[in-house]
Amino acid sequence: MVQQFPQILGVFSMLKEGDIGTGGTKRNRENITYWYVRILSPDDFEVQPLNQYHVPSGIKNSVKKSQFLTTYTPEPAYYRMNTVPALESLARKIRQGNEAFANGDLNEAERQFIKALMIDDRNVDANMGLGKVYAEKNEFEKLKKVLETLLSIDEVFVEEQRKRFNEFGISLRKNGYYDESLRYYNKALEFTKKDENLYFNLARVHYERGDRDGCMKSLKNALDLNPSFVEAQKFLSHCERLSA
Repeated sequence: MVQQFPQILGVFSMLKEGDIGTGGTKRNRENITYWYVRILSPDDFEVQPLNQYHVPSGIKNSVKKSQFLTTYTPEPAYYRMNTVPALESLARKIRQGNEAFANGDLNEAERQFIKALMIDDRNVDANMGLGKVYAEKNEFEKLKKVLETLLSIDEVFVEEQRKRFNEFGISLRKNGYYDESLRYYNKALEFTKKDENLYFNLARVHYERGDRDGCMKSLKNALDLNPSFVEAQKFLSHCERLSA
């Protein structure tokens, strides 16, 4: 049977010893931290710290199996009693938020997504959901704040999330938030240079900011990737006529 990765391994602890104080007050102290662990491959493990609510949140790091086995200790009881219920609560709030959004109850959706973010303020799905609510409500100052969080989370730029997040960039552009929209597209392009739609949307932001050169450059990048991109061809021809 072929193993499928990643696999959730559970919660592990790491014990570190260090000295605190100086001189006569110096003493040794043990510090225990808890980590959510997934197996990425037979030799690679992913560790992510748990926050105060016992859910994984923060920077993920890859650790080789040899280092992992000598550094981390399994905590099955902690995982079962703390992390599993917290993750279930988080997932339930996100699900309820999405259901409320689908039913058009934006206030209830906002409430559930905010409750989810109280458990994990960097959760991608909860932030995405709250962003959808604020975009639908035309509350763009609040959407900007959500965007700040999302721009700092690399997970946003995986394929599925990037397509959803792209809607926020379009919404911000349409409502005059050009700088924020530019930040999104430039950040997204750090993760992929092969999406002609990103370049096309970036070109529209440049155009509406009055930066025709930036617009034309982005359109040419889009057409380099997809020479048959009709909308980009028409847009570039329009810009070239204006510059003639």
